[in-house]
Amino acid sequence: MSYAARIETKLTEALAPTRLRVKDVSHRHAGHAGAHAAGETHFIVEVVSAAFAGKTPVARQRLVYDLLRSELAERVHALQLRTLTPAEDTARESAH
Repeated sequence: MSYAARIETKLTEALAPTRLRVKDVSHRHAGHAGAHAAGETHFIVEVVSAAFAGKTPVARQRLVYDLLRSELAERVHALQLRTLTPAEDTARESAH
């Protein structure tokens, strides 16, 4: 299973997101620290989940990092995270 699929599976099972986007951007980091020839080292992850309600941005990120601990220990070098509640997502969409 690819790392992107593993990330999607773990976050879906744990957070029941209303939206989840996992984008592999490893190609942008070729030759940088943490890059791997096979890719799947750098991801942009957007998660919209009610599980984030009442949590600070740091607590949300810690939750995601804890869920992906094994992927981060193996190959994933960097995650750019956007963690929103459904209400925050709706407000953001309305503002655009």
